[in-house]
Amino acid sequence: MVAYEYYWKHETEGVHFIGIMPERRGKSERITGESILNLGKITLGEHAGLSNLFFAQITIDETGVTAYPNPSF
Repeated sequence: MVAYEYYWKHETEGVHFIGIMPERRGKSERITGESILNLGKITLGEHAGLSNLFFAQITIDETGVTAYPNPSF
């Protein structure tokens, strides 16, 4: 299963983990970096001050093992 870990970077406080959301869209052409960030912004609220939001796409298999590629900014 593909999921996204969301993070928020603050200038002085560093990076904060926000949460994990699974990918549920069936059509891969609808999945873009912008749409993934928009999903995070919609979930957290438009006024949450998330101009420094970024994500990492992760893969979770049946055993719970997770693969971590580099985050997307």
